[in-house]
Amino acid sequence: MLTVLTAFLRCEAQEGRAELRPITLDEAINLARARSVDAAVALNQLKSAYWQYRTYRAELLPEVNFNATIPNYRKSYSAYQLDDGSYTFVRNNVLEMSGELSIDQNIWLTGGTLSLNTSLDYLQMLDGDKYKRFMSVPLALTLNQPIFGVNSVKWDRRIEPVRYEEAKANFISSTEQVAMTTINYFFNLLMAKETLNIARQNMENAERLYEVAVAKRKMGQISENDLLQLELNKLNARSELTDCESSLKSNMFQLRSFIGIEEDVDLEPTVPGEVPDVLIRYDDVLDKALANNAFAKNIHRRQLEADYSVARAKGNLRQINLFAQIGYTGTADRFNGAYDRLKDNQIVQVGFKIPILDWGRRRGNVKVAESDREVVESRIRQETMDFNQNLFILVERFNNQQQQVNIASLADTIAQRRYNTNVETFMIGKISTLDLNDSQVSKDESRKSFINELYLYWYYYYQLRSLTLWDFAGLRSIDADIERIVRN
Repeated sequence: MLTVLTAFLRCEAQEGRAELRPITLDEAINLARARSVDAAVALNQLKSAYWQYRTYRAELLPEVNFNATIPNYRKSYSAYQLDDGSYTFVRNNVLEMSGELSIDQNIWLTGGTLSLNTSLDYLQMLDGDKYKRFMSVPLALTLNQPIFGVNSVKWDRRIEPVRYEEAKANFISSTEQVAMTTINYFFNLLMAKETLNIARQNMENAERLYEVAVAKRKMGQISENDLLQLELNKLNARSELTDCESSLKSNMFQLRSFIGIEEDVDLEPTVPGEVPDVLIRYDDVLDKALANNAFAKNIHRRQLEADYSVARAKGNLRQINLFAQIGYTGTADRFNGAYDRLKDNQIVQVGFKIPILDWGRRRGNVKVAESDREVVESRIRQETMDFNQNLFILVERFNNQQQQVNIASLADTIAQRRYNTNVETFMIGKISTLDLNDSQVSKDESRKSFINELYLYWYYYYQLRSLTLWDFAGLRSIDADIERIVRN
């Protein structure tokens, strides 16, 4: 019984122990792209833009509509003028029904609407003679055309494809920005891990050196001041170790939450290996950014929208609409008779509205739209200059960063060797505690500097990918099967 209980408690302890999982930077980025909330938000924004574009495309295709009123019953009195000019009221007790089937098509070139219609109307008097009538329009062709108004269909054909391309570029850039956020969390955890390792090593060394110093003090080889300094180093190392353990847990929670890892897993980030040997030119980066980045498409769309606002304001200066319909119609007491002996049915109607005196309101709207367009153009010029400047600075930083990583790596190696040598030298009493402390600080700072330089390299690298949608290591474009992504 005791054996079974012991085994049970051992299993419980193993289950409560956190699983240790090594993780590389690439693995963390892939997990974030698949599981993070930021990636889900980017995907939903893409889906919204996709269906908005699909809706626009559907508006360019013929639309089949059926309109019906079944029934329209009226039992009321209405005014009726007699031959002598006087009025009386007559009683209406009538039942009406109507139905119309139409195929409507927007005309891309002119902005009008062309419809092919067929309809049937039924009327039955429920008082008096109680007669009934049918009226049919077997076929009619209807045109509704604004003459001077803005052609919204034409402008939509210019703006909506650009808007959708902007949304696609934004989605791919967002996946790279997810990678940048992952890099932040990953290197924060990596720095916390390295800092904790440094603190543990310093703690062990401080305890060992203090024990040696106690023995040397008894033999009179070191002063009381040096002994107290080493004891103070030991206490400081213990305090630093506690802080580092807390920082590690906090940074691990952030990364684990962002990439969707269970809380019972302890992540063990590994230091990225050699960085890619990539040297890029500003002109190439600028060309790829202007061709692929959502910023260039955003500028194009905003310019088109500003032009559209001016065109719409000018179109509202006067309104002239043409309505024309040609076809055939027939009436009869019977349903079949309504389609016999058809007659021409032709309607031509031109309506217009031209303001005589509006106190300059419409002209003012045109001036406002033109001023807004100038503001947009000025902002676009400034944003373009800022974009190009920031891109140039980023390219210079990235090209310099690889050398910084190599220097930091060499400095880390040298500082570690110097510290190891100084520890051995101190053990035989050749150097003071001040020299030993100095080498320890240099070792710690060099290691942290190396991790930070690695972080900056990968952050700059993915920032360039986000701006250009180009993989500089693989020399290929960063794209995605949007149709498959949206439909999954």
